[in-house]
Amino acid sequence: MPTQLEKAKTFQALHAQAGAFIIPNPWDIASARLLEHFEFQALATTSAGYAFSLGQRDNAISRAETMLYHKTLAEATRLPISADLGNCFGDEPELVAETIRLAAETGIVGCSVEDATNQPTKPIYDFDLAVERVRAAVAAARALPFPFTLTARAENYFVGRAELDDTIRRLQAFRQVGADVVFPHGMKNRDDIAAVTRAVDCPVNILAGKGMPFSLAEYAQLGVKRVSVGPALFMAALSAVYRAGREMQAQGTFAFTNETENYGDLIHAIAAKKS
Repeated sequence: MPTQLEKAKTFQALHAQAGAFIIPNPWDIASARLLEHFEFQALATTSAGYAFSLGQRDNAISRAETMLYHKTLAEATRLPISADLGNCFGDEPELVAETIRLAAETGIVGCSVEDATNQPTKPIYDFDLAVERVRAAVAAARALPFPFTLTARAENYFVGRAELDDTIRRLQAFRQVGADVVFPHGMKNRDDIAAVTRAVDCPVNILAGKGMPFSLAEYAQLGVKRVSVGPALFMAALSAVYRAGREMQAQGTFAFTNETENYGDLIHAIAAKKS
């Protein structure tokens, strides 16, 4: 198993290479190992996917439980992992920094910090506080004994505020205080994505999803470096169970079994310990 330092350097190098890469989002050990089997180069967790797998809503899982989850996942795969830590479990910059330090102890090599408050009446932090939160995260990351890749997320588009100018302003400020990667979460428009990649001098992560019929090559042409899928893999898996349950209950048939992968192939991919 690679050391945390080795994983960190591998992850850092991915952002310096030419073109774009996919960073898929597992939600448990089995999905992480399956993605490793397909030779993806790195993984990112999904707070929503993990919460849903526990029957909870996103942002309902405690920090302590989240850290234990990431430790378990980091120990289960050879791939570098970047963690989705939401708003880092607190409003104050000091709490953000503490979360970064705790996250680094789990074996992950990067994480994201977002500017969403999780408060419906005021969903986005004020600009100055958002920047100070990223500044604190960067300071905590730079104090670590390995290169920790920090991603700063702007959540305007995700919460329904398609404000391109404010999003770019935030991403530029996050970069200026040291973020390694920026992420306009929820942005789907081709022109807006291209505007972001032109405006910032660092790698950009885009979330692929419904209504975004772009290939990896097309994202690369737009200047995107990294493409993630959030909870989409979990939703695809659960949708298969949903359809199978509906078939069995409504029709009393089992045609869904013809769509499953070979049992042995799946077990080979996920069950063997990676050395």
